[in-house]
Amino acid sequence: MYRVYIVEDDKGIADAIIKEGALWDIECRACKDFRDVMADFAEFDPHLVLLDISLPFYNGYHWCQEIRKVSKVPIIFISSASDNLNIVMAMNMGADDFISKPFDMSVLIAKMQAMLRRTYDFASKVSVLEHRGALLNMDEGTLIYKDENISLSKNEYRILLTLMANKGKVVSREKLMEALWKTDEFVDENTLTVNVNRLRKKLQNAGLDDFIETKHGRGYIVA
Repeated sequence: MYRVYIVEDDKGIADAIIKEGALWDIECRACKDFRDVMADFAEFDPHLVLLDISLPFYNGYHWCQEIRKVSKVPIIFISSASDNLNIVMAMNMGADDFISKPFDMSVLIAKMQAMLRRTYDFASKVSVLEHRGALLNMDEGTLIYKDENISLSKNEYRILLTLMANKGKVVSREKLMEALWKTDEFVDENTLTVNVNRLRKKLQNAGLDDFIETKHGRGYIVA
């Protein structure tokens, strides 16, 4: 089942799309927090985003740019601000289509289905993990926090991927060393400690203090 993330502050419109999508086996979710769209985006991991322009706190152009920093997921703008300038701006910022309000629900569903077919018949989606505003792009092996791209070594990426994929759980040192063995490089206890400390320093320099917490005798956890 495809997942569609709806960033639309008109609850009536969002609820109508969710109801119609369910009839076509499309799981739709409306944005819960317009101050932190990216956290919900990363958690839901959608195949398609529907995005309004006029939103509380930040407009749709802002969130389109933020999504494009970490994902190539298709984005369709749905807005009553459908003059040529807004349409051109939306497309230039990375949108894939623009649908003017008011719209016919059957037309919206048809465009969504066409976009999903075109995208996922030929390419796989980009997966993103999020924690405390830090976004880890699993396809490109990059970490972005507050518009900064944090450079990661192969081992640092593996450590962070394992910890963020197990968010809320303590990851043992043994499990982390197993993850690092996938890099075809021998890793012992001392090497793991050096890599974790180096990663912590990079995260701290970027403003992510205490991002990796040590649980003595058990392992590590993202905090």
